Amino acid sequence: MNHVRQDHEPPEATSTWGWKFHHIGIPTGEIMPGETYLPQYKFYVSGFGTSPFGIEWMRFEEGSPVLPLIRTVPHIAFEVNDLDAELLKHDFTIITPPDSPADGVRVAMIEHNGAPVELIEFRDQAPGSK
Repeated sequence: MNHVRQDHEPPEATSTWGWKFHHIGIPTGEIMPGETYLPQYKFYVSGFGTSPFGIEWMRFEEGSPVLPLIRTVPHIAFEVNDLDAELLKHDFTIITPPDSPADGVRVAMIEHNGAPVELIEFRDQAPGSK
């Protein structure tokens, strides 16, 4: 049987696996200040750069190719050192395979108990890096 986490214990993702909290993405239908449009996904994102808590608002256009689960249910995002290794190491249900939405960034979405979870890997953009 799996260990049942007590109220005072941190989640396994951070305490054992070494993942680092990055943000929470919250779908909204309202226009938010400072939105940035991501045309390939047909949605607007805002708030992350100014939120001390990592709150990111997501407003989707009709016809967005983003899965309905991600468009309708808030997600939590974790930074990982090696996206591919984490996906192989755990028995996750992958709902969006690894993709690169921007230079130096790779992301994948998994589903856990009906909730989307984003894994993010950042690559060093210094000259001569991978």
